[in-house]
Amino acid sequence: MEHLPVEVIGNILSRLRAARDVVIASATCKKWREAWRNHLHTLSFNSNDWPVYHDLSARKLEILITQTIFQTTGLQCLSIFMDDVDEFSAAPVIAWLMYTRETLRQLHYNVKTTPNVNIIEKCGRHKLEVLALANNSITGVEPSYQRFPCLKSLSLSHVSISALELSLLLTACSKLETLALINPDIAMSDAQATMELNSLSLKDIYIEAISMDKFILEADSLENLHLKDCTLEFFELVSKGALRVLKIDDVSVIHLDIGENTENLEVVDVSSFTIMWPKFYHMISKASRLRRLRLWGVVFDDEDEVVDLETISVCFPRLSQLSLSYDLRDGVLHCGLQGSSHLENVVLLEVGWTIINDLFSEWVAGLLERCPNLKKLVIYGVVSEAKSHEECQILASFTSSIVRLMRKYIHVEVEFEYE
Repeated sequence: MEHLPVEVIGNILSRLRAARDVVIASATCKKWREAWRNHLHTLSFNSNDWPVYHDLSARKLEILITQTIFQTTGLQCLSIFMDDVDEFSAAPVIAWLMYTRETLRQLHYNVKTTPNVNIIEKCGRHKLEVLALANNSITGVEPSYQRFPCLKSLSLSHVSISALELSLLLTACSKLETLALINPDIAMSDAQATMELNSLSLKDIYIEAISMDKFILEADSLENLHLKDCTLEFFELVSKGALRVLKIDDVSVIHLDIGENTENLEVVDVSSFTIMWPKFYHMISKASRLRRLRLWGVVFDDEDEVVDLETISVCFPRLSQLSLSYDLRDGVLHCGLQGSSHLENVVLLEVGWTIINDLFSEWVAGLLERCPNLKKLVIYGVVSEAKSHEECQILASFTSSIVRLMRKYIHVEVEFEYE
């Protein structure tokens, strides 16, 4: 170890990340202390890493973090996550940011301060590439002054910001590729009923726990769109057809529009979502490159609507992974087996139920017949803890049916996942 270059030791210490571990390791010898001072590039203060953090007062934590950071000279990645810790004073937090901002590439920041520290103001116009903020407020965004010329990834979690300033913030990030909005507190002005975001560089957006009337996203280069736990009356994506991945999870939206240019879609993953199938199918029907289709726990706006395999097999010839949940309501199976076309390229089939009955195994058998090149079958099920005698009999009958069925498909690997 004594022959290791001091730069290599700096990389080793940086991989430890946690400040407590780095400090202990740097005490090994004089050479390691030199690496700590001059070649450490990653440092993390996380209240979940060391229980003692919770026992210290905010004042002592401020001193500890200040002393640790000020012993370094070239930090590139700084993470400060202090959950369930008393609020810090603004002065030491500003000192940490001012001391490191010339070299910092990544900042992960979850610290409550009094008064609030404007992170955007302190970190703008420098080399920051990744910024993740949580439990903070953002005010007074000035794109002409607070520019982020290198920022590629931005995450805002439980952050308070107005719709206008969020739009201005994106304008200040000319190279932004990844954006995550997680349960933000977005203030809308009385004259502004619509939130409009515009980015020429954005490729990936994750939106969780947002509730509003109208959301318009204009992103010509967007490749990945993921909506989760959102309540929206109107959502529109305006792009030039670069979208490859569409995920919708537990979303309530009256009008959804992802545009007509869906030729590049490769993944469509929809779960716990009420859809008008004809309209939704029309949006994705041009996706001849689709490789994965997941329709899980969807509720159809019209009780007579049916998703049929014939339509899927004809329109999505490259499909290799198909995930369907069994939904029988009022005697209508919403994912039927109409037609005779085969899904030649499907190698992974996932099926599941929320309420099982005797017809489920027949439905699975019909799906297997349509997938001649299948390699793996995964069966998901919900089993209640207090099972009635009838439920036990149905589950036992289903298991026996699957065992008999798989003797016919011995080349297919079968996996069960029960909740």
